[in-house]
Amino acid sequence: MPITPADSTDTPYILPRVQQTPGSPWSPLKMPVFRLLWGTWVTANICMWMSDVAAAWMMSALTTTPIWVALVQTASTLPVFLLGLPSGALADILDRRRYFIVTQFWLAATAAALCVAVIFDLLTPPLLLAMTFANGIGLAMRWPIFAALIPEIVPRHKLPAALALNAVAMNASRIIGPLVAGALIASAGIAYVFVLNATLSVIAGFVIMRWRRDFVPSPLGRERLLSAMRVGLQFVRESAPLRGVFLRVSLFFFHSTALLALLPLLARRLAGGDAATYTLLLASMGAGAITLVLVLPRLRQWLTGRQMVLAGTLLQSLSAVIMAFAPSVYLAVPTMAIAGMAWLCAANSLSVSAQMSLPDWVRARGMSMYQMAIMGGSALGAAVWGQVATISSMNSSLVASAMSGSIAMLVATRLLKDNLIEEDLTPSRAFNVPATPMAPSNGPVMVTIEYLIDPERAVAFVDLMQESRSSRLRQGALSWELLHDLEEPHRYLEQIVDESWTEHLRRFDRITAADVALRERKLAFHLGEEPPKITRYAVSPKQRAIAEINDR
Repeated sequence: MPITPADSTDTPYILPRVQQTPGSPWSPLKMPVFRLLWGTWVTANICMWMSDVAAAWMMSALTTTPIWVALVQTASTLPVFLLGLPSGALADILDRRRYFIVTQFWLAATAAALCVAVIFDLLTPPLLLAMTFANGIGLAMRWPIFAALIPEIVPRHKLPAALALNAVAMNASRIIGPLVAGALIASAGIAYVFVLNATLSVIAGFVIMRWRRDFVPSPLGRERLLSAMRVGLQFVRESAPLRGVFLRVSLFFFHSTALLALLPLLARRLAGGDAATYTLLLASMGAGAITLVLVLPRLRQWLTGRQMVLAGTLLQSLSAVIMAFAPSVYLAVPTMAIAGMAWLCAANSLSVSAQMSLPDWVRARGMSMYQMAIMGGSALGAAVWGQVATISSMNSSLVASAMSGSIAMLVATRLLKDNLIEEDLTPSRAFNVPATPMAPSNGPVMVTIEYLIDPERAVAFVDLMQESRSSRLRQGALSWELLHDLEEPHRYLEQIVDESWTEHLRRFDRITAADVALRERKLAFHLGEEPPKITRYAVSPKQRAIAEINDR
C-alpha cells in the first residue's frame, strides 16, 4: 500500500492535558515501598536541616560578617551544582538501591568529622565551609537517586501527589530539624547535633537495606560514565519543555534564596532574637508549605503550571520585602509561613513539569540537572545577595532580590514559548532492532535514511526534520545532518552518527510513543510504495587499526 502525504503533518504529537478530579494528597502513602522510602527521605532531610542550621548558627558565632554567613548556604549547595550530572549518570547506570546506601554512610562520616572538629575547638570559618562542602557532596550523590526512584514506584497519575509529599517531607524536616537542632544547641551543645545527625544517617542506610529492589542490568551492558553524561546533557539541550523549566527554576531560586541565606541575621536583629527565633522562622516556613499541600490538587485545577510558578514567585517576593522591615516575630512568623506556601507552589509545579518531561532511562540525569539548576541558582544567589547586604544593607538586598525576581519571572513567562506541553514518553518497541552482527565496540556507526519528497512540500518537510534532529540527539546520537541531493531535488538523506554499535542499539531502547508518532508524520511526506531506504555503515577493523597507527 503506497504511503501518501497527509494534511496533518504539521501538528506535533503530544499527550493532551487531562483535567483530573483531585484525589487525596496522601494516597501514595498507601504503597508500602513508597512509605519506606518516604520515611527514609524524611529522616535524611531532618539530618540535612539539622546540619544546615548548626553550621549557619556556628558561623554566625564565629563571625558577624554577612558574606561569611551567606557562604554557608553556598558551600552546602554548590556541590550539587558541580557534581549533580556525574551523580545522576551513576544513578541511571548503577543499582540505585546500593548507591543510595553509600550516600547515607558518606553523610554519616561527614557529620562525625564535624562533631570531632567542634569538640576539639578546631573550627574556623574556612574549615567550617570546607566541611559543609563535604556534606554537600553527599547531598549531590543522594538527591538524583530519590528523584528517579519515585516515578519508578508510583503510577503516573499519582506522581504530582507523590512529589507534593516529597515537599511535605522536606518542609516537615524544615520544622523538625531546626527544632531538634535548636534544642540540642541550647541544652547540650552544638556537637550533639552532629552526633545525632550521624546516628540518623546510619539508621537510614540500614533501613534502605531492607528494601529488596530487583536490579536488571541492561543486556547491552552499562553505559560509560562520560557517554552517559553527554547523552543526559543532549537530552536536556534538545528538550524545549525542560529548557523552559530549568530557566524558571534558576530564576526563582537565585532570587528567593536571599531570604533564606540572610535569615540567621534577620533573626538576630528581631527583638529578643536568638537561636530559638531562627528555628521558629524556619519552622514557620515549613508549616506554611505543608499547609499548601492540602489544597494543591484544587490549585492545579484552577491554574496552569506556569501560572502557579508566577504566583509563587510574586508571593515569595512580597514575603521578602515584608521580612526586610518586620519589627518583631509577630509579623515575621506569618510572613515566613506565606513564604513557605509560595516556595512550595513554585517548586512543586516546576518539579512536576520536569518529571513529566523525562523518560525513565534518563530520569536521574535529567533530575540531577534540575537540581543543579536549583543549587546553582541558590549558591550564586546566596553569594550575590550576601555581598549586596555586606556593601549596602540587608533591607536593600532583600528588596532588590524581590523586585528583580518578580520582573525576571514575568518576562520569562511572557517570552518562553514552550507551553510546558507533555509528550507521550511511554516506551515503545515499534522500531525493529537491526540484526546485523557487529562487535559492540565497532564504531562510530553512521545510519542514512533516504526520503523521496515532493519539491512543493520540501519546506514543510525540512521544518519537520528539525524535530527529528532533536529526537535523535535526545536518544544519544553523536550528530545529525539532513542532506539534499542537488541533482535529484526530490531526494533527501537523513544522516545519524552513533558513538558505537552498542550505543546505536541503545537508541532502540529509548524509543517512545512520541517518537513513533513523529516517524509516521515523516513517512507521510515520503513518496512511493517502498518505505525510506535505511543503510548502516561502520568503520572497518582494518581502517580503525590504520587510524590508530596514524594517530600515534
